[in-house]
Amino acid sequence: MNIKQNIVTKNPCYTCGRTITVKGLMIHSVGCPQPRASVFANNWNNANANVCVHAVLQADGTVLQLLPWNRRGWHCGSGSNGSGNNTHIGVEMTEPDTIQYTGGSSFKDLNPAATKDFVTKTYRTAVELFASLCKQYSLDPEKDGVIISHSEGHKRGIASNHGDVEHIWNKYGLTMAQFRRDIKEAMGGNAPAGGTDQTAGNAPKSVSKGDTVTFTGGPVYKSSTAAQAATTKSVSSRCEVTAINEKGTHPYHCISQDGKGVYGWVDKASVKK
Repeated sequence: MNIKQNIVTKNPCYTCGRTITVKGLMIHSVGCPQPRASVFANNWNNANANVCVHAVLQADGTVLQLLPWNRRGWHCGSGSNGSGNNTHIGVEMTEPDTIQYTGGSSFKDLNPAATKDFVTKTYRTAVELFASLCKQYSLDPEKDGVIISHSEGHKRGIASNHGDVEHIWNKYGLTMAQFRRDIKEAMGGNAPAGGTDQTAGNAPKSVSKGDTVTFTGGPVYKSSTAAQAATTKSVSSRCEVTAINEKGTHPYHCISQDGKGVYGWVDKASVKK
């Protein structure tokens, strides 16, 4: 996975500055045969756009981050019980150009082998991204309502009536239940029990400057109070803690001692002693 920041600074979701307390993650599929995330980034980077997700991902592992993770997006509409825009990060998966929509969520598969390969790869990227975000926000992926699709959001009354992602996943043996299990496995099987406590997680009880700790993967920031990550590292690395700011959102400054490239401020949930 390679997260590239491509913040849509002209989009009203960004310019209004409204933030959310992240309680979950919603997975979407773009609903058109377009494999390039940049197309959506370019379309949504304008003042008249009326939608925006937090990120769009590709089959090659690229993730374009369009909004800060805690910015309120416009990705799922609303329902009888409110809107998932107020609680969930929204992520779109691109779709292959080997399909042709015939109406609604129905499509014709022009190259089944290539389509399955593309969908499987975007699925794997989504698992990796969602595992990282669950760590960052101390979310349990198997807790009810935390990881949902757009269609599941509609059934819960917090999203508009869409068929994604099941409309494409189910054709290739992928399910939301398996998605949640795979996310938990990618987190090391130790998802935090609290579900929405954004500071608890599996962090060590006591860390001091000069300690050697294990960075378990996740966002890395340029400062302890930064709103946006400078990068995301999907590695396990032995690091020295070179500075601590207990009042910071990302309290530990870590530097890899094993050549794996971690250098910056990290979250408590990303560290084990």
